[in-house]
Amino acid sequence: MAKHKCGWCVGDDLYEAYHDQEWGVPIKDDDIFFEFLILETFQAGLSWITILRKRDNFRKAFDNFNYKKIANYKQDKIDSLLLDAGIIRNKLKVNSAIANAKLFIEIQKEFGSFNNYIWTFVNGKPIKSKYKNYQDAPATTKESDTLSKDLKKRGFKFVGSTVMYAFMQATGLVNDHEVGCFRYDDV
Repeated sequence: MAKHKCGWCVGDDLYEAYHDQEWGVPIKDDDIFFEFLILETFQAGLSWITILRKRDNFRKAFDNFNYKKIANYKQDKIDSLLLDAGIIRNKLKVNSAIANAKLFIEIQKEFGSFNNYIWTFVNGKPIKSKYKNYQDAPATTKESDTLSKDLKKRGFKFVGSTVMYAFMQATGLVNDHEVGCFRYDDV
């Protein structure tokens, strides 16, 4: 018998695998947080499946999401990224990835880790929603508004409240699996 899954992922093997294995799992690792930060900021204005399909290309293009390397990218690397058809070739987003990497490191210095910083926005534990249908989940919350404002104040780009809410869902700060989904209680 097939397990019930959140409606947004059903019908696409890549989406279903992402849903079943990653989406909503609470993250504690700064490297994974940075990967999702990059992917979510590039997703702004696009569909998540577009980003998932290009994820391996992003991984190669951005040195396996190594924020220490990305923070030191020079113009020749930026130029090569803008020519890379495997990623989203948006100049503002490419430049923001570099700037955001530098700021990510600043947060680590201030808080000891990005993990220590990010979990303060949900009081240290995931917010567990109770939506029967994924379409009932909001696009933003007061927590994503607060996170977005704080990141923007620090100089981050492409971190609007909607993008930050998607980031919070992806990294398990929020559990927005449908209550009938087999992953709801797992994460």
